[in-house]
Amino acid sequence: MSVTAAAGFRAAGTTAGLKASGRPDLALVVNDGPLDAAAAVYTSNRCKAHPVLWSERASADGHVRAVVLNSGGANCFTGPEGFQTTHATAELVGELIGSGAGDVVVCSTGLIGVELPRQKVLDGVRAAFGALSPEGGTAAATAIMTTDTVSKQAIASGEGFVVGGMAKGAGMLAPGLATMLVVLTTDAVVEAADLDRALRAATRTTFDRVDSDGCTSTNDTVVLLASGAGGTTPQPAAFDEVVRRVCADLARMLVGDAEGADHDIAIEVVGAATEDEAVEVARSVARNNLFKAAVFGRDPNWGRVMAAVGTTSARFDPQALDVSLNGVAVCVAGTPHADPAQVDLGPREVRVRIDLHAGPETATVWTNDLTHAYVHENSAYSS
Repeated sequence: MSVTAAAGFRAAGTTAGLKASGRPDLALVVNDGPLDAAAAVYTSNRCKAHPVLWSERASADGHVRAVVLNSGGANCFTGPEGFQTTHATAELVGELIGSGAGDVVVCSTGLIGVELPRQKVLDGVRAAFGALSPEGGTAAATAIMTTDTVSKQAIASGEGFVVGGMAKGAGMLAPGLATMLVVLTTDAVVEAADLDRALRAATRTTFDRVDSDGCTSTNDTVVLLASGAGGTTPQPAAFDEVVRRVCADLARMLVGDAEGADHDIAIEVVGAATEDEAVEVARSVARNNLFKAAVFGRDPNWGRVMAAVGTTSARFDPQALDVSLNGVAVCVAGTPHADPAQVDLGPREVRVRIDLHAGPETATVWTNDLTHAYVHENSAYSS
């Protein structure tokens, strides 16, 4: 049920004809209240798609009644016509649900530089509105998929409230949210400022630490809506933790469905002087194509980890570094330790642990291996 697990929400997914495959490609999520509080975060890419430019303004006042999402086209670099399509979409949704266009967040995903057929989008909106249901979460999650092989949904409960969510994304996963569309919902009584705090804290340690290929999209959107229909006002810390859990589950699903990947890789850095330095080191390894190719080939070449660590500005003594691969300490104090042949890189999940011995901070970044299938899929994406 994902986004409709929380009381006060209806959703739908439909086929508007935007995808050549004929698969579902338009979703609508509506907040029936009584609250319409919201918070959102968007891509850090300076080249933003029309839906992002629209939605940044629509969500700025902390009030959102609906989110409409399409796959099958990013509506990015499509000129004035593209922005008008976004505007017309928001206007129609607002008209159908009895609110203004400024209370509607619009999200798109797909190929950049291709105009969306406006009439198909608007017809799809009408069809989705007619299909809205408290059981429509799964259909909505399916309709936003692009290269995803499975829909991504998560639910977590607190004392007297629920947080649900859906996501799409399988490539271009990097900080600034990755190429993801995420809708989170809760029936808790929470004001917009508290939603914003919870969402930003959660994305900082979940979505922003997914780094599949170092590429950042133009359309990234994560929005959190509160209906207040459950009647419970949770303690801030308790609410923040439930939001974080849902975001963490969805982020992990994004990595697990990364385009063509054979391995999901957790890069854990401990002993850093600051959290930012831990993230910098983890991200350097996560983006190192030589290391990622080695994991694909099941080659425990820990020297590539060391070399990636050395490109950072983090504080450490190279002769004090420790590295473990799947629990095997292959390097201790900058010196070879266990036989790398003991490392089993056969399982889907690979864990790399790097100890900088420079302080108390830690961070984990998730990535995936670099495979033939990834290169093939992305070389033929638009053709």
